[in-house]
Amino acid sequence: MDAHDYDYVIVGSGFGGSVSAYRLSEKGYKVLVVEQGRRWTPETLPKTNWRIRDYLWMPLLALKGFLRLRLFRHVMILHGNAVGGGSITYAQTLLVPPDSVWNDGNWAGLDQWQQTMPGHYATAKHMLGVTENKRPGLADARLKEMARAAGVEDSFYYTQVGVFFGNEDDEPGKTVPDPYFGGEGPERTACLGCGACMVGCRHGAKNTLDKNYLYLAERQGAEVRAETQVIDVRPLGNADGSDGYTVTTVPTFARLSRRRSTITAKNVVFAASSLGTQELLFRLKDGGSLPNVSDDLGKRVRTNAESILGVRYPGTEQDLSKGVAIGSGIYIDKHTHIEAVRYPDGSNLMSGLFTVLTGGRSGPVRVLYWMAAMLRLLLTRPIAGLRSILPWRWSRETVIFLVMQTIDGHIDMRWQRPWYWPFKKTLTSHGDRIPTFIPEANAFAEKAAQATGGIAQSSMSEIAFNVPMTAHCMGGCAMAESPDKGVIDAQNRVFNYQGLYVVDGSMLSANLGVNPSLTITALAERAMSFIPAKGEVEVRQAA
Repeated sequence: MDAHDYDYVIVGSGFGGSVSAYRLSEKGYKVLVVEQGRRWTPETLPKTNWRIRDYLWMPLLALKGFLRLRLFRHVMILHGNAVGGGSITYAQTLLVPPDSVWNDGNWAGLDQWQQTMPGHYATAKHMLGVTENKRPGLADARLKEMARAAGVEDSFYYTQVGVFFGNEDDEPGKTVPDPYFGGEGPERTACLGCGACMVGCRHGAKNTLDKNYLYLAERQGAEVRAETQVIDVRPLGNADGSDGYTVTTVPTFARLSRRRSTITAKNVVFAASSLGTQELLFRLKDGGSLPNVSDDLGKRVRTNAESILGVRYPGTEQDLSKGVAIGSGIYIDKHTHIEAVRYPDGSNLMSGLFTVLTGGRSGPVRVLYWMAAMLRLLLTRPIAGLRSILPWRWSRETVIFLVMQTIDGHIDMRWQRPWYWPFKKTLTSHGDRIPTFIPEANAFAEKAAQATGGIAQSSMSEIAFNVPMTAHCMGGCAMAESPDKGVIDAQNRVFNYQGLYVVDGSMLSANLGVNPSLTITALAERAMSFIPAKGEVEVRQAA
């Protein structure tokens, strides 16, 4: 079959999907991006995360926001759904991981990574407008003070972020014509340092994908179909997909009448985030649409070995919410990286995910350690202790710690009926327990709180569910040399099929130890570099 509605259908508009859309449309292909989330504008973004309907994602409860929380037996995962993917709600921290990550996992030896990746990182940095944080806030000063108390001040740095801070002489809040793409992009406004990055930047300073890759892709003719969910991808003609694919979609938020639409495409790119792509491929494999997807699907899902902690200063007159979402970082040892995180003033919803710092052993017994820690706090600092567990002023008073490690560890995802809901299959986590908390990070938080007069805090998920919390789910469709070791090859092509690709966080094969967005973007650039321009394909076919 030669005639298809589109040359490429891309499922998802996050970092992998947006890069793919831009590069493929640039090469002359007819591209459709299908995104289940909403398209956001400065007028529709929530002013605080208390506007749950527009902040959290749970369509069954009529929550149509852009942040989803998913609880598994091994971990609680936060990820985004929107036109622009996780870029709408992420903290725009864009760091290059250590070279050692390319020697770990199944991608080791697939390429001369240390030689090939710097060029792709450079391209990704240019497109995402990466620069050093120029709006440090009081929370960053606090982190530096904590680092000094812990003897690691030399490791302190200001983050590399995708934010427009204005030209050299611009005042915060000044709007200027596109400063990145020779006038081809949208106008931008210099960052105000309001701290609202993760609730959605309403000022035009944050370099979200709808202002670079996706914006330019649409200008080149790529179509973005929002609030649309892909439910089936099935080969046309030959079972290996060489004749193309039929893609079936439904409206995301429709309930009573989910009218199906079908389109055809020569090629399909799965870019629905690590969890989204795994879930869709499991459904297609189990349902018979793509039965030959590797049985390695869902294996070695990584969480960046993360822990989320904090230090709160009840009653402080200083406003710790000002700055960019993640403004600075330190290394407390060669494996453990900590970043200072903040939410804007008034956005205190996430305070419910924190409680008093708790040590002890993992498991049900940790609740007893938590009760003892809470009792000790209320006896020694009753007023401050009580205020530390209330949501009021939480974002103004708290320095959140995002802790990440390069130490390897993983879980597996399977597609099965959970014991509590036997009527439908879903993703379930399996394997050895990953560490519920990081003792080195807890020790740092405790020392930092004592040195600065604050109250150290743990994640509530560690106590209530005995699981860590992460915003960086990676892997599950690993890049490997063969289908018995991974799902895709070194050029992101799905094993056993033609014209199928995976280009998102599920392709990662190692814990990066830093925020993964820049690496996903760089790897997506690399994946698209292997696909020739449309004219070149036609010349080769004619020859």
